[in-house]
Amino acid sequence: MNTKHSFLTESLIGLGSLLLIVSALGYYILNEPIRIVQAQDEVLALQLDEAMTLYAENCAVCHGLSGEGMGATPPLNNPALLTMPYEDLYKTIARGRYQTAMPAWAIEDGGALSDYQIDELVLLILRGDWGTTGDRVVNLGLAPLIPFTTEVDPALLAEVGNLSDGATLQTAVTLFAANCVSCHGADGLGTGIAPALNDAAVREKTVEEITRVITFGNTGTLMAGWSNILAPEDITALVSLVQRWDEIPLGTIPAPDVPIPVTEESLALGTQLYAANCSRCHGPEGQGTPRAPSLNVKSFLTDTSDQAIQQIITLGVPGTAMPTWGDRMTDSDIQAIVGFIRQWEPTAPEVATITRPGGGGPPWKNNNATTPSLLPSTKSTTTISGNSKGGQVTLRTLLDWRLFVLLGILLSLAFTLIYSGWDALRHVPRNAK
Repeated sequence: MNTKHSFLTESLIGLGSLLLIVSALGYYILNEPIRIVQAQDEVLALQLDEAMTLYAENCAVCHGLSGEGMGATPPLNNPALLTMPYEDLYKTIARGRYQTAMPAWAIEDGGALSDYQIDELVLLILRGDWGTTGDRVVNLGLAPLIPFTTEVDPALLAEVGNLSDGATLQTAVTLFAANCVSCHGADGLGTGIAPALNDAAVREKTVEEITRVITFGNTGTLMAGWSNILAPEDITALVSLVQRWDEIPLGTIPAPDVPIPVTEESLALGTQLYAANCSRCHGPEGQGTPRAPSLNVKSFLTDTSDQAIQQIITLGVPGTAMPTWGDRMTDSDIQAIVGFIRQWEPTAPEVATITRPGGGGPPWKNNNATTPSLLPSTKSTTTISGNSKGGQVTLRTLLDWRLFVLLGILLSLAFTLIYSGWDALRHVPRNAK
């Protein structure tokens, strides 16, 4: 009898172990497609996340905040690029393009990017979300403040018309304000990314040389060729402007009013920084105090550009209590504060009501205004995800032939083992009892 019981126990343990192994194997087989898709999505999301940072650090200054292109620099959010072969996109980034502002980015060609990083940028062009990419550029404080146009001063433009061949110069001034001021600055006096054109040394260059640079660009610089954007007569007019700039009144082409881009993340950061550093003097809601003027008032927000506010915060105001913040905050921090201040404009009052602290005691007792929270905002988060081609796994996918084959194999094994165990017990000799 003991032998019979021992044999039965061993048979049941073996059967259970086999069923467990088969079940685990079946679960693995069924779960493998989902696991592969999830792994692909995770790798894709990681690569796109890294690519957005690479774009912000290296490409946004020429191709724009969200790949929209700038001036003569082509857009990257162009649907036509989605049909471009991978090899062509990779080659363009790695080796650059001759006689354009596009440099070589591959390390072996003197650039700063590895093969893997270039591959990530190609992936961004083919599979990325340009809206999310633009937010990343802003949140890193790398938003290009160009290209932006400016309005030509009408009175001074009329004076230009009185010059010799004034109509041509007027056309050139208008073209410059629409296409060139963002890089070459107000009145052509230059910026940090492009040289001055309103310069005696430039005026000494020949007509042919200036025409060539405007038409084909300047290799190795941000100056792209404008032959695909401007008509030949427009280029001729700009050449005339460059050569006769000393005749153009200063102030004819003012600096553009460049709005600072804002995202939910930068606005949350601006809220925290304002509350921690600015609210004590300017009031929790920017209404002003006896120590500092109101910021949340229509006149200030209407008459003061984002650049002016940024400069005030960065450099301070000499002779007042407004300190210099440029040595204590990064540019992105200051721009976040500017964005926070700017969001008051739609509801700003015509007349400010200055906050006057009342009596002694802690601030929570005397100030009824709501102070912005210093805690990080958790209102929303941005999730980057990529779906591999054909990567959605649905219930219908799981209910395919593999499931039925697996169930058939499991049931066959189970019935075979049960029958074998029962048959073995049935033939045990009776004298074994």
